[in-house]
Amino acid sequence: MRAPGSHVGVMAASLSRCVVSPAGKHSASVVFLHGSGDTGPGIKSWIREVLKNDLAFSHIKVIFPTAPARPYTPMNGGISNVWFDRHKISIDSPEHLDSVNSMCHVLTDLIKEEVASGISKNRILLGGFSMGGAMAMHLAYRYHRDVAGVFALSSFLNENSVVYKDLEATPQNLPELFQSHGQADELVSHQWGERTCSRLSGLGVTSSFHSFPNLLHELSLQELEQLRSWILEKLPEVTANAQ
Repeated sequence: MRAPGSHVGVMAASLSRCVVSPAGKHSASVVFLHGSGDTGPGIKSWIREVLKNDLAFSHIKVIFPTAPARPYTPMNGGISNVWFDRHKISIDSPEHLDSVNSMCHVLTDLIKEEVASGISKNRILLGGFSMGGAMAMHLAYRYHRDVAGVFALSSFLNENSVVYKDLEATPQNLPELFQSHGQADELVSHQWGERTCSRLSGLGVTSSFHSFPNLLHELSLQELEQLRSWILEKLPEVTANAQ
């Protein structure tokens, strides 16, 4: 579970991002990864539209990076902002590990930036929507098991994912997982999300799976409110006495 280095072409410093700053003293961070074809500002705006407010906290900085533009096979090689390539959007497809591993290096540098600013790894949450959630699971369970937790909204891991293989080999120190999925999702099947949660739970991950009837491949108010509560549970405000 060696942390990836920084010897790839795209560095964290070159990842554009937008941030929702904490209202008070910064003592924790959330890295929220968008879905395929979106951007950091795009998902930040989408969340604001659903919540009628930013995903904002008194002590937590929320970081919305934008994936680099690259050719994306499911779009016939068209250029898109994606965290990694896929051979196809299917749970049975093999993973495109070269691109997954490359982005793990880049996002590791982003985590290192937060640590350098004084935020402990156990005060950082990693998560995202759709492809962003899958990316977060790779990043956390393969390289950064000392983070506070992982969230994956409308996401799945491929059936033969290297994440499962890593967990089978070294099943220790696994961050908690918050997963949610719309039952009417036609792009990423609700069953794929359930299957992912079941596999991870069977490998020792403490997880919760939240199903939302009639929800498509999208965010919902109830879902984001539950996520917000979970974030505060995992990253409580640090009192003066606890410091």
